[in-house]
Amino acid sequence: MVERRPVKAAELMGLAAAAGQEARVAAARRRLANIRLTDEERRICTDELSEQFAVGRLDEDELHRRVDRLNDAVTHGDLQPIFAGLPTPSLYQVEPRKPGRWRWAAFAGAVWLAVPFFLTGLVFLVFGREVAAAIFGLPALIWTLVAYRWAAGKTKRSRRP
Repeated sequence: MVERRPVKAAELMGLAAAAGQEARVAAARRRLANIRLTDEERRICTDELSEQFAVGRLDEDELHRRVDRLNDAVTHGDLQPIFAGLPTPSLYQVEPRKPGRWRWAAFAGAVWLAVPFFLTGLVFLVFGREVAAAIFGLPALIWTLVAYRWAAGKTKRSRRP
């Protein structure tokens, strides 16, 4: 009987992210499979093979054989057997997504929703109802602060070294 250990949610999320990255790389390869190679792409692939030789994954004969096949390659689909058994070349690596301006638009919407509550809290404060002012004003301020931190991308993950 095999003993199972409990799986943490963070491990599952990491596996899902890795699987998503591999799927994006595979999709990029499929999209480019029938497109002809440029001289710059050949140079990048040659550098990748040289790096694999320097690391020790290829011996000199294998390097020359793969570089010859690379120079004979016409399309991106011809590169797959050349890089078989090696890490994916940087040519197919997808750049990580950056947070867009839509976050700031969402922040503006959050502020727009908080303004009436903040103004109601100010009115209560002017007329001497401090408890009512706190009930209306403080949550509006906290809501705006949380929305700003989210829009700026300042999360616990990005602050870790």
